[in-house]
Amino acid sequence: MDSVEHLMQFNITRQEAVIYLTLLAQEQQSGYEVAKRTGISRSNAYTSLATLVEKGAAFTVEDVATLYAPVPIAEFCENRIRQLQKTKLLLLEEVPQKNDGPQGYITIKGQAHIVDKMRNMIVSAHERVYLSAAKSVLLNVTMELTAGIERGLKIVLITDAEMALAKATIYTMKKTQVPIRLIADSSHVLTGDLYGDNPTCLYSAKKNLVDLLKDSLKNEIQLIKLMKGST
Repeated sequence: MDSVEHLMQFNITRQEAVIYLTLLAQEQQSGYEVAKRTGISRSNAYTSLATLVEKGAAFTVEDVATLYAPVPIAEFCENRIRQLQKTKLLLLEEVPQKNDGPQGYITIKGQAHIVDKMRNMIVSAHERVYLSAAKSVLLNVTMELTAGIERGLKIVLITDAEMALAKATIYTMKKTQVPIRLIADSSHVLTGDLYGDNPTCLYSAKKNLVDLLKDSLKNEIQLIKLMKGST
């Protein structure tokens, strides 16, 4: 993604993102100057500038002519995140929720969605997390693992390269392929592959799959211990 696409995730359009970046680069500008620098028509530039002011990305500066100044990007992003957090709390109060979540075997596709599911499983765990994955995958969830350890989670990792994570139990074994196997609180599992042409994982709370993965990870840990004991 480039900067424009990143900004679009903060609820501004592509055209508004282009104009906002222009303001950030040039400081105070008139609508005419913005239109000239971006190649956007003057009417569209003024419309987008007014919308950026409404969305908290720009200020108006009263001078001989109206000028527009950017809200610093860190401030803009924090304001949007703060508002989303407030909206999240409202939604949690307003929308009825099922306590047991989706049943059966749920397919999750796409690298970003899989990583998000891993993060959410770690964050919502209360007692323990067992996770087998390549180091390159674990680096995506290091922040959540660290926070989990700080709140008292037992973290056990199996990976393909040495890595440091204070107070976690880490087993390493060289492998060419390391599929994801994540168990949270012995009640929810995620298994599959993160990389490749079609990243796909299976998520479930089914006891038979939970038990299967638990046995698989226990056997792998025993194998690693045996291999280290024989060297």
